Amino acid sequence: MKDSIKLRKRDGFASRWGFILACIGSAVGMGNIWRFPVLVSQWGGMTFLIPYLIFVALISCTGVIAEFSLGRMAGAGPVGAFAMCTEQKGSRKIGEIIGIIPILGSLLLAIGYTCVMGWVFKYFYYAVNGNLTSFSNDMDKIGSTFGKTASSFGANIWLVLAVFVSFIILSKGISKGIEKVNKVMMPVLFFLFLGLAIYIFFQPNSLGGYKYIFTINLKGLLDIKLWIYAFGQAFFSLSVAGNGSVIYGSYLSKEEDIPYSAKNVAIFDTLAALLASFVIIPAMAVGGATLSKGGPGLLFIYIVNVINSMIGGRILIVIFYLCILFAGVTSIINLYEVSVSYLEEKMRLNRVVSSFIIHFIGGGIALLIQGIVAPWMDFVSIYICPLGAFLAGIMFFWVYGKDRALNAVNLGANKRVGSVFYFTGKYIYCALAVLALIIGAILGGIG
Repeated sequence: MKDSIKLRKRDGFASRWGFILACIGSAVGMGNIWRFPVLVSQWGGMTFLIPYLIFVALISCTGVIAEFSLGRMAGAGPVGAFAMCTEQKGSRKIGEIIGIIPILGSLLLAIGYTCVMGWVFKYFYYAVNGNLTSFSNDMDKIGSTFGKTASSFGANIWLVLAVFVSFIILSKGISKGIEKVNKVMMPVLFFLFLGLAIYIFFQPNSLGGYKYIFTINLKGLLDIKLWIYAFGQAFFSLSVAGNGSVIYGSYLSKEEDIPYSAKNVAIFDTLAALLASFVIIPAMAVGGATLSKGGPGLLFIYIVNVINSMIGGRILIVIFYLCILFAGVTSIINLYEVSVSYLEEKMRLNRVVSSFIIHFIGGGIALLIQGIVAPWMDFVSIYICPLGAFLAGIMFFWVYGKDRALNAVNLGANKRVGSVFYFTGKYIYCALAVLALIIGAILGGIG
């Protein structure tokens, strides 16, 4: 415990907005870009957004706050934080053992994400050198290029580059690495996405896409699957998994207002998802395409052809993949940071050595699983992530105790939370985390 406290004092976020931007960077990832617009399109614009926003508000006001507070009070990642909770019940060791689960989940997710980031780096390079533009109206070539990229050992150099970038950033530490990178990348990402949205707005036929985004189908709100997928998207978009939010919270000053920070993370994560929709859905309308498929195919196949067909497509596609690159980098460093911090806390290794070991392991495994990225990511997101979120919720709301939990949240807060927050988190949020695990297993994933 003493080592973890020293670690937190030695390094941490230098400013409130540095912390908030880092958390936004962690939350804003591929899901905001290749899944959210598809769900908006499939379920009818505002018909999807209504339940989605409800769940974003609920999860950000319970789970996100809980994970930030848990990490801050422990001054450590999941292992130290869970141990702090079970220590109240007389057994610190149990918490340390359980805390390994979200750390393992974060590393497994980081490994799969590393493969995807290899694709992103490759496609950004192809966008810059004009290769993607040369594919104009040739869907066979676009499809075969991605097929080769996403195959076994199909993006080796680019995957290594993604690992190297993450290693360099994390080796610099929290304030000089994670915080500085997010302070640049997040504002630039929002600015570029906004610019793309404005440009596409003035393209022929784009209004059809915007009209669809703001459509409300009241009968559609009665469909239980709509609520399930809206919940799943909100749950996974906010990155509640008992790992990343806990570790970022551990670097937070006791003077910071956690409920305020959680609110801003939710707002800007939602804005990023909406901006992605305002770019992709109208762009598909401009190109006369139907947005019916999500996942990697949307980013690396369908949207390539659509953007190529626009005036200024060469520039637009560079900007688009730069946005994807920034979103991916800020997410992957959060995923790897959980394991890097664990080595620092438990092995007493310095940051550079810890970062090297984790990235060497992560990169090595990522090279080997390039041909099975989809099932790898499905397994982690369906089973490990919801389990980690549930365990963190149990630890904070059930094991740590009401008085301690409320004191942890209210420390530094301008507006204190009370019994309503605790009741909602203890019963509703924890129940939803279990449902995310069960329903995700039944349906093959909900986020």
